[in-house]
Amino acid sequence: MPTLKEVEFYLRGLWLLFKQDPAGFSYLDLTDRGALRSFWSILWALPAILVSFAWWRLLYLQGLPDGTETGALFFFRLALVEASNWVFPLVLLGILCWLIGVGEKFAAMVVVTNWLALPVSYSYGLLVLLMMFVPALAGIVAFLWLLLMITLIAALFRIVRMIVGDQLLMVSTIVMVLLVPSMIIAEVLEQYLGVYPG
Repeated sequence: MPTLKEVEFYLRGLWLLFKQDPAGFSYLDLTDRGALRSFWSILWALPAILVSFAWWRLLYLQGLPDGTETGALFFFRLALVEASNWVFPLVLLGILCWLIGVGEKFAAMVVVTNWLALPVSYSYGLLVLLMMFVPALAGIVAFLWLLLMITLIAALFRIVRMIVGDQLLMVSTIVMVLLVPSMIIAEVLEQYLGVYPG
């Protein structure tokens, strides 16, 4: 598992790439091994993920009679949804990279996507905490969530562009494949597994 120092190193690399500084590549392990190691970001994001699970449970229980409880199966199902959000877009990305002939860039995109998910997860976790403890700020939180999404799209666009070059159509397609399917599959799975708030 990467140490905190390594994680900071990777995030610095992402920040440099976001600023269009090629030096950022030297901070990241863009090999196949680096791609596999980048999945440790899920474990690093676990505290933020658990916060979002707690909030989702509150939303879920609001639509049920008082006294209703949720057991371990509920959280297991949420974990399945979360896992699909991490893995499914990368599977689609792999297929896309193969189809458009940039398979050699796939490992690099897995690395940046996984490590970029870490600050996004904690930012989302902070917004969830605001919703849980200061519900009166719901409007502000919704606006901040929109800003977070715009920032994520911009970051992905700029970083992917550094990897594949100035092929704007390709970059836009890759960003869409990384973001849109995960939103769709998450809602479908939540409803199918019975964890969607009523």
